Amino acid sequence: MPDNPIRIGNMQCGAGHPLLFIAGPCVIESEQLVLDVAKQLAEWADANDWQLVFKSSFDKANRTSFHSFRGPGLERGLDILAKVREVTGLPVTTDIHEPQQAEPAAKVCQILQVPAFLARQTDLVHAIATACAASGGVVNVKKPQFVAAEDTTHIVKKCEEAGCPRVLLTERGTTFGYGRLVNDFRCIPIMQRSGAPVCYDATHSVQMPGGSTTGGQREMIPTLSRAAVAAGCDAVFLETHPDPDRALSDGPNMLRLSDVTRLLNQLTRLRSLFLEMTAVGE
Repeated sequence: MPDNPIRIGNMQCGAGHPLLFIAGPCVIESEQLVLDVAKQLAEWADANDWQLVFKSSFDKANRTSFHSFRGPGLERGLDILAKVREVTGLPVTTDIHEPQQAEPAAKVCQILQVPAFLARQTDLVHAIATACAASGGVVNVKKPQFVAAEDTTHIVKKCEEAGCPRVLLTERGTTFGYGRLVNDFRCIPIMQRSGAPVCYDATHSVQMPGGSTTGGQREMIPTLSRAAVAAGCDAVFLETHPDPDRALSDGPNMLRLSDVTRLLNQLTRLRSLFLEMTAVGE
């Protein structure tokens, strides 16, 4: 069985524990932007007693257009994430697109993310899980938009067979027709049957694919994230930016940085209520 709770430094994520938040800009636009956002998130996390991991991507390999901004690349991106970790004390995470990226990334990041479109790729999952097994890190698997919730247990087993029982599953919506994602909150307890803690991706769930760039309904992030916490998710993933309308990737579905504290404090209170209600039910 996978570990539950999972440990990330002095944090614990899983059944009976406070929420883990994974937050940061979609892509590393610049060292200064990333450090500014990370410092602000670290300050708020300390003041509000949040469990928080900083996230930003060194490469967005799945952009709609060939000409879209992708990020600084592996070497420079990991240097920046290492600086975030050093300056703020926050654990860091990023997504991995190729097997050979896993080992160097695991030396810097406490969580390695398997992108949703790639979570069926056995070689990639195995490489990430092997790297995390060696480093003591966590694998965060995004549920593919085209995979049933109950079938994510097979991805968890692949990670365990590679020697890593520290797995986090992330729900990020299911493709419905063309250009729509639908959130079925039954997915959260169904995915938890795998034994792994379950995260809810509040920002990619409001994406609206289609066209030359991906759109999104940023205003729906609070509604859906509150629903996910009420359904029992163990963590919440959300991307944030000081000025999402000028962001170089996924701006329409990123939460404005100034809105973070209000929402995360709401979710923290909802989690406390959920834990209290489920304890009474036992």
